[in-house]
Amino acid sequence: MIRAPFLFQPGLHYFPMKITRRIFAFSLLLAPFIFSVGGGSADEPVANRKYLVFVGTYTTKTESKGIYAYEFDADTGKLTPKGVAAETPDPSWIAVHPGGKYLYAANEAGKASTVSAFAVDVKSGKLTLLNQIPSLGEDPCYLSFDKTGKYVLVANYSSGTIAVFPILADGRLGEHTAFVKDQGAAGPNKKHQQGPHAHWIETSPDNRFALVADLGLDEVLVYKFDAASGTLTPNEPAFARLKAGSGPRHAVFYPNGKFVFVVSELSSTATSFAYDVKKGTLKETGTASTLPPGFSGRNDVAETAVHPNGKFLYVSNRGNDSMAILSIDPGNRTLAPAGGIPTGGKEPRHFAIDPSGKYLLAENQFSNNVVVLKIDPATGGLTPTGQVVEVPSPVDIAFLLEN
Repeated sequence: MIRAPFLFQPGLHYFPMKITRRIFAFSLLLAPFIFSVGGGSADEPVANRKYLVFVGTYTTKTESKGIYAYEFDADTGKLTPKGVAAETPDPSWIAVHPGGKYLYAANEAGKASTVSAFAVDVKSGKLTLLNQIPSLGEDPCYLSFDKTGKYVLVANYSSGTIAVFPILADGRLGEHTAFVKDQGAAGPNKKHQQGPHAHWIETSPDNRFALVADLGLDEVLVYKFDAASGTLTPNEPAFARLKAGSGPRHAVFYPNGKFVFVVSELSSTATSFAYDVKKGTLKETGTASTLPPGFSGRNDVAETAVHPNGKFLYVSNRGNDSMAILSIDPGNRTLAPAGGIPTGGKEPRHFAIDPSGKYLLAENQFSNNVVVLKIDPATGGLTPTGQVVEVPSPVDIAFLLEN
């Protein structure tokens, strides 16, 4: 693997060199839907407007009640609280359906874990529970929609299982159409890689494959996805392997669908892959560090996202408590570090870029806040706006366009 050097560029904010202690979720399916609604493109985001925002949290041993609602103004970057949207246990990952009528949540509760379906009241921001079903695994940490919007795909971390559930006409979740346990040799990290740990799942842009980042196996597994039946079968080859001990956590497709970026929690790296659209295969092209040179403290990479203009990849560091900025080569889409900035809190488990592409919202789990940063689309640089909202143990956020 090629490890790129950490490059300093003028005009950008950089990581503090001292060792520090160590979620608005914008689904990969929702992003293209929102940009198409506004008539914009990756280079010309949608016109500014207000968005309804939902925040998922951890409720166990915290003061949180579940999912919270906010209004976000893309002109000013201001977040306005709308109160508790729904009381539900440990909604550690939430995603708004592209139709805007429903929200789905992964309730992380060990062997009692579930997936919940809610109806959305756009005016009030309130959520009404439609049904709640077992997640078919332990501790679901990620869910997404296939590109038809007819299925929910779930990654269960502790059990290393993935499942597919159909979305019924009324928004409820039906009986699963697929259930698979990831298979392979566990990585060398005895503490975090005892076995398979599915941490992310998304379908490819053409909906023919489902990719799974498995932290325990050091692999991105590839399954063939049948949108007619909602079933999964192993691809050939069935996976792409990362460096031993990396611990791949999340991944994101480049806007043109021909490249994939995988961020690894245990090695604090971002790896670029060329993606073969026809075969569903991945070929590694390079790896870059998400940390500044000289940093030696504890760090766990968490979330990643590509800016809508396709020029920058952002990665959240927990421990260094920062947002890493990586430039994306316009030719081969390899990555190079291009600076970073503290997130203004502790343990940024998740972040999201708002639909306008103007702001990045970082959720600091341990400091109980969401910090809004302004994005410079030319340099990728981030600047604090002064907008900070308090929310207990935030770990994921989803945007919805208000009508």
